[in-house]
Amino acid sequence: MDTLMNDTEATDNYVQMTRMIERLHRRHLDMLRYELDRLGVEGVSAAQVLMLTKIQDRAITVRDLVERGYYLGSNASYNIKQLADFGLIEQERSPHDKRSVRVRLTKKGKELCDNVAEAEATHAKAMVDDADGAAEIETALRALRRLETTWSEYLRYDSF
Repeated sequence: MDTLMNDTEATDNYVQMTRMIERLHRRHLDMLRYELDRLGVEGVSAAQVLMLTKIQDRAITVRDLVERGYYLGSNASYNIKQLADFGLIEQERSPHDKRSVRVRLTKKGKELCDNVAEAEATHAKAMVDDADGAAEIETALRALRRLETTWSEYLRYDSF
């Protein structure tokens, strides 16, 4: 027989989940730093690598990187400059709006992103070695999407 959680248990689980998200983000950055070290990449931060992985195979404006939540940090312009200086991205001014800058990955940037993707695929494979692992990931993903929707709706409707 299924029993519903009481309010205290639900609150405790919710708080644990939100704290776990924060810890997992930090651990993900640690994993990215490890991969950078393993690849011999110096001078590029884990946060900058995250930024690179969001650009992918398209030209995207710096504004879009920030507004869509793809970048966590306070100084996107500095990081864009660093990534350009390291030859990982190219910048170009929009022909229609000279204030707007679009960025795209260079060959070197794509190679770094490919290496990160390979590491992530290895980690994913380790987590889904059996049917239970795959089902657990799907369940966790549904819960996190629900949390994202709940927070988005709260911020959209309840905060004003």
